[in-house]
Amino acid sequence: MKISVVGCGYLGAVHAATLASMGHTVVGIDVDAAKVDQLARGLAPFFEPGLDELLQDGRATGRLTFSTDFADAAGAQVHFLCVGTPQSKTSDGADLSYLLSATESLLPHLGRRAAVVGKSTVPVGTVDRLGGILTRRPDVLLGWNPEFLRQGTAVKDSLVPDRLVYGVSGGKAAAFDPTSGAAQGVTAALDAVYEPLLRAGIPRLVCNFATAELIKSASNAYLATKVSFINAMAELCDASGADVTELSEAMGLDPRIGSRYLHAGLGFGGGCLPKDIRSFRTQAAALGVGSVDDWMGLVDAINLGQRTRTVEIARELCDGYLAGRTVTVLGAAFKPDTDDIRDSPALDVALQLASAGAHVTVTDPKAINHAWMRYPQLRFEKCTDRALEDAELVLLLTEWEEYRSLSPLVAGALVRRRTVLDARNVLDAAEWRTAGWTVRGLGTEANGAVEHSETKPAGSPPEVNSVP
Repeated sequence: MKISVVGCGYLGAVHAATLASMGHTVVGIDVDAAKVDQLARGLAPFFEPGLDELLQDGRATGRLTFSTDFADAAGAQVHFLCVGTPQSKTSDGADLSYLLSATESLLPHLGRRAAVVGKSTVPVGTVDRLGGILTRRPDVLLGWNPEFLRQGTAVKDSLVPDRLVYGVSGGKAAAFDPTSGAAQGVTAALDAVYEPLLRAGIPRLVCNFATAELIKSASNAYLATKVSFINAMAELCDASGADVTELSEAMGLDPRIGSRYLHAGLGFGGGCLPKDIRSFRTQAAALGVGSVDDWMGLVDAINLGQRTRTVEIARELCDGYLAGRTVTVLGAAFKPDTDDIRDSPALDVALQLASAGAHVTVTDPKAINHAWMRYPQLRFEKCTDRALEDAELVLLLTEWEEYRSLSPLVAGALVRRRTVLDARNVLDAAEWRTAGWTVRGLGTEANGAVEHSETKPAGSPPEVNSVP
């Protein structure tokens, strides 16, 4: 099939490359000329394991091209809308202006019986708005096919997804011919697109537009709830002397609960999950569902509170003051295996530490270039060893594998003071303590009590409490 992918950001670039690897002829359309040029050379404009290889393969076979001209989408049988829907600058709702504009630009280039299929995460009612634009082309099909990609594993999630969801007008009852039972309309078009996945046994669910619009947001809301719940339990563990790692392990063995994402730490960030739950909350409020509005507000507050709590524990580990302290932060990306720093908990904590007067050095395997341009008030160091030199406090804030496997003996020879705050609870605390470190996690206070005390150096500047 010939397919166009409109919007070549994180979602669109991965989707286009994946479709080309399935044998389709794919053109990616984006208004950013620099991004299009980079993708056309087989290079992703962001770090995602395995994506460069897919892009280069698509380029080599000639099945994958990129363009800034919407006219190059002409002739495609299916057009996927992968345009970003960021949080609005004036509210917690989603900004749909880019999506609506892209649909308008695509309109003159749609062939008869072409399918326009959205993949972006959107609030309920968005498909109806796009349908209003497409009323000028009643011969065009409209569908919704939400994405479920995770940064760091997006290529795998595209090639071997958990499920495929089709949102179609009239829902499941309208998706199949009542006489033959064969798929029709958008359902048939998407079955052709995803034929290799369906043949491999990937589950397919067909539903109406509203359900398809809600599925991604509801999934993210549940995930955020699970993460925030165990982080709330971590605070309770610190207050009571319990250990959240043992608590979560026991809870995870319950088949009704499960262990995935039941891991206490600094919390979630990134360009999707935080803005999606805020948009979900806005939708619930607009529909008069106050319970979901309140619930999402609490989930968001617990998550953001983990960042402030981490700063306060860092202050405690520095005997009550941060001003003048030399602090090393391990991690800048919002999660490992990505260079994305949007709403990064690690950088938020680093900024709060710097605002309190600490001398902060941040290191990260992939995100340094993005971070130093945006946060000039922080010092950045690519080399982990150099970042650790003379540190009085080390904070592990992004759980990259190289930080998880860091040698406490090697690190101990570099720092001035062997004190580490493992805000992701991933270090072998016993091994680090054996090497002479004071170790503190979140929710593991009973096993990591502070064992040192120092007096405040003469001439230290006063503590600053403002948060940027």
